Amino acid sequence: MLGEEHRVRRDYFVDEAGDPVLFNSRKQVVVGKDGCSRFFILGALDVPDPIALEKDLQDLRRQLLADPYFQGVPSFDPARGKTAIAFHAKDDVAEVRREVLGLLLRHELKFYAVVRDKHEVVGEVRRRNARDPRYRYRQNDLYDNLVERLFKDRLHKGKEFHVWFAQRGSSDRTAALRRALEAARSRFQRRWGKESSAPIHVAATIPSRCICLQAIDYFMWALQRRYERNEGRFLDMVWDKVGLVIDADSKETGYGSYYTRDRRLPTVLRPEPASTAERPSSSTNLGEPQPAMEALDSSLE
Repeated sequence: MLGEEHRVRRDYFVDEAGDPVLFNSRKQVVVGKDGCSRFFILGALDVPDPIALEKDLQDLRRQLLADPYFQGVPSFDPARGKTAIAFHAKDDVAEVRREVLGLLLRHELKFYAVVRDKHEVVGEVRRRNARDPRYRYRQNDLYDNLVERLFKDRLHKGKEFHVWFAQRGSSDRTAALRRALEAARSRFQRRWGKESSAPIHVAATIPSRCICLQAIDYFMWALQRRYERNEGRFLDMVWDKVGLVIDADSKETGYGSYYTRDRRLPTVLRPEPASTAERPSSSTNLGEPQPAMEALDSSLE
């Protein structure tokens, strides 16, 4: 990989795991219940050579499709729109997952993620409602705040940035995502006095069109399995590719916990939550870090 200071162009591929849903239509908390995740995670994969990664993923998929071992496997049926079209960790069979994870290990990649415990977000929403009864939680607010948090230290080294988001829904949110990225860069400039006017190109698309989104999908799936099921073997396999994972709601410190290639996630992440009504939160404003957190973000870059 080229030195961090010498890479002219940077390509980031962004995906989510879990969902930002907190309440049902009757305003009841549904976090952690059937069909609703406990955690919402946003991640980005820094890929120095997207063309090479795309080629290798495409070649692997063609090889697997031609392998008689997989004949009759439902996910290999093009009509189902799964492995035959694009790799997707949730849908791929175990043998395919192992091949994809092994391929990812052969590439120079760096993975970043921010994890929110949605029970903590519920507490933040309720406290804000107590201050302002007109406030209404919007799922996009949580997503956009995590975009800003995720990229706060990612947009000052390079002459050009390309950020590819896995498309969410049918509405075009490119402008909102660009604003979140610009806000992230502005926060870094205010904090550290380092200015950058490098262009940021933003696109939202689907993994079958943007092949490298299939790679970040695998990292996100592995991290989500670790948090939601405490199943760590998939994440352990690719942990050497981790740049930084921020657990924004961990109680280890007053500002969340930071995990790097050299500092792995603990064996037990956290106990089941108590009531969210009065529980204090280590984060504010749906993901905006406190000053101590900002300093630590940069020191671990």
